[in-house]
Amino acid sequence: MTAPLPEKIQTAVVTGGARGVGASIVRALHKAGYRVIIADLNPGEEAKALASELDLAGETAITATLDISKPENFQEVLDKCIDRYGSVEVLVNNAARTMAQPVMDIDPAVFNEIMATNAGGTFAGCQIFARHFKERGYGRIVNMASLAGQNGGTATGAHYAASKGAILTLTKVFARDLAAYGITCNAISPGPMDSPMVRDIVGDKIEGFLKNIPVGQLGDPDFVANMVVMLASPEAAFVTGACWDVNGGLYVR
Repeated sequence: MTAPLPEKIQTAVVTGGARGVGASIVRALHKAGYRVIIADLNPGEEAKALASELDLAGETAITATLDISKPENFQEVLDKCIDRYGSVEVLVNNAARTMAQPVMDIDPAVFNEIMATNAGGTFAGCQIFARHFKERGYGRIVNMASLAGQNGGTATGAHYAASKGAILTLTKVFARDLAAYGITCNAISPGPMDSPMVRDIVGDKIEGFLKNIPVGQLGDPDFVANMVVMLASPEAAFVTGACWDVNGGLYVR
């Protein structure tokens, strides 16, 4: 099935888009000509400031409240976009919770909560937006996974690592199911990025931390953001079900 050409101006929803890597993704997509929806759990001053930075008129950059642990929120954001712009072409599942804990200290209830939020949120987003994409015969889904989900890393918690591993599997499942409808689904697996989340986790141990990375530096969120733009483009029609590694040599395959 050949996908129709998308509209000249496409709309992209980025979850967790108010800060960190999410904000870099929002900026890159907007620069590439997309309308962007900065969907965040608390779209307060950071999200509003980012939207204003990109478009003071509020036409091509807006905010939306989205709790990824609530599937109904995804539907509400999708409906809001359709009412305003007529369609959505791109979903970037970026939002996630992390809680650095030794594996033996993790309460099973907390483990299940993190899994439900991160993996469950990605599942809900893919499923709900894919229904809209199937109706249109076109769509792009980019899921933000993690090196932790590939190498069993515990620096961000075993629950976070397990949820990211699940996201990698979900990416393959949705890619296979949606390929015939002009929809691609890919994942990006960043290693430690130069982001507030990573610096909060590492703290004052940053010098020793960098020595363990083969290339000796943290990753650039803007590079990851440009990868998202590439995978979100109409030209990326032949790429689906793939995991794109950006980890400084920490995990080689």
